Amino acid sequence: MKKIISTPNAPAAIGPYSQAVEVNGTLYISGQIPVDPAIGKIVDGGIVEQTTQVMKNIEAILTEAGYTFADVVKSTCLLSDMANFKAMNEVYGKCYPENPPARAAFAVKELPLGVLVEIETVAVK
Repeated sequence: MKKIISTPNAPAAIGPYSQAVEVNGTLYISGQIPVDPAIGKIVDGGIVEQTTQVMKNIEAILTEAGYTFADVVKSTCLLSDMANFKAMNEVYGKCYPENPPARAAFAVKELPLGVLVEIETVAVK
């Protein structure tokens, strides 16, 4: 059975999608961008600050659904510029100090609201 996951501790969806959906012990988190849910705006700063906020948003959704970063099995990282890969990777890696998930990372032409990074996540219990 499909369960919709929503928390005020992550940005509200800006379109016809859910923050996350859980089905049969698998949590699918929609791509998170660096919007601070407390103010509803993109965080100031560059790729480090934006990736930090994205990971906070992912953590808030994981927590709401009863998961942790240890349950994450796959991430997809979208970057506005591959020149930001190393800095994004350093922030991202802090959330997965052991047994990191499978991952794809690539640059795209443009991201919502002109952000530098978006990350989608799949977790399994």
